[in-house]
Amino acid sequence: MRSTTLLALLALVLLYLVSGALVFQALEQPQEQQAQRALGEVREKFLRDHPCMSDQDLGLFIKEVADALGGGANPDINSTSHSNYSAWDLGRAFFFSGTIITTIGYGNAALRTDTGRLFCIFYALVGIPLFGILLAGVGDRLGSSLRRGIGHIEAIFLKWHVPKELVRVLSAVLFLLIGCLLFVLTPTFVFCYVEGWSKLEAIYFVVVTLTTVGFGDYVAGADPNQNFAAYQPLVWFWILLGLAYFASVLTTIGNWLRVVSRRTRAEMGGFTAQAASWTGTVTARVTQRGGTAAAPPPEKERPFLPPPPPASRPPSPAPPEKAEPPSPPTPPTASALDYPSENLAFIDESSDTQSERGCAPPRAPRGRRRPPNPSRKPARPRGPGRLRNKDAPA
Repeated sequence: MRSTTLLALLALVLLYLVSGALVFQALEQPQEQQAQRALGEVREKFLRDHPCMSDQDLGLFIKEVADALGGGANPDINSTSHSNYSAWDLGRAFFFSGTIITTIGYGNAALRTDTGRLFCIFYALVGIPLFGILLAGVGDRLGSSLRRGIGHIEAIFLKWHVPKELVRVLSAVLFLLIGCLLFVLTPTFVFCYVEGWSKLEAIYFVVVTLTTVGFGDYVAGADPNQNFAAYQPLVWFWILLGLAYFASVLTTIGNWLRVVSRRTRAEMGGFTAQAASWTGTVTARVTQRGGTAAAPPPEKERPFLPPPPPASRPPSPAPPEKAEPPSPPTPPTASALDYPSENLAFIDESSDTQSERGCAPPRAPRGRRRPPNPSRKPARPRGPGRLRNKDAPA
């Protein structure tokens, strides 16, 4: 990711955070001030009704109650009605462990001992990656099952000759609707019935849980009147399936964005190549026209030269009558032979033909090589009957 894109994304996130902070402040701050005023009024009324208690003692009492509530104590429980109640029974402890490895962390129950906090550190370091692997596997299997079921519906639509693009849109919408029906709407009505919440409170808890935010103001199974021991473990399994579904949805969206990004890059690459080709063509044409107009005509610069000899060599050139050594070849203006070996072969063949016409050397028999210099004088005949020159001494 480019630095400019990263900075723009950071600025967008900061702007989103600031806007959210302003909205939450405008909505929640008046309620907080009203609750604080109500608490002050109740405190003053209690002091008027009980003049034997001082303001300092009442403050210490409120602090101890707050600490007890933070430690997991419930003010609705007394020793007579809920003598066997514990916030750390097996079902609730299992649910607390599940909130650790799912990184939800409601906060309604917290650890108060040092050994428990130390164990929680190592437990989270091992459990969170393990749950991540499980979540990926369950999400893959769940997404495959949902897509397989939607595939049958797509086949029905294709039999009805529905366009493929519309079928893809319908399949995506069905995938979202089925998941929301199974993991959002159905649990909402279940929590409304079991916990006694309103529909807004139930769907608020569902969304806060499945997004792993986990404020802790609403927690399923936290009511002491809930005596079903397997209730909170069942809630945890719902959390597992819901997180897997949302992970599958996010994976699908990521794959779709990746495909769109690749197509966009391919199209932009094609546009860039076409633009570069067009620019090169226009530049070449402009350069060619400018060079033709600025350069002088080639006939004025070059001197007049005779037409070059023909490029093809005659098979047997006609030698002169007298045996004369061949004159050295003049450098031609336009070479008729392209390679120097062909020029040398032409000279040798001409010399041999001239020597044969002068009858100076006898014809060499077959199988022997012709002498390299055929223009030299013929050898004198040897023997007793050879002729002598009269001017030569005896």
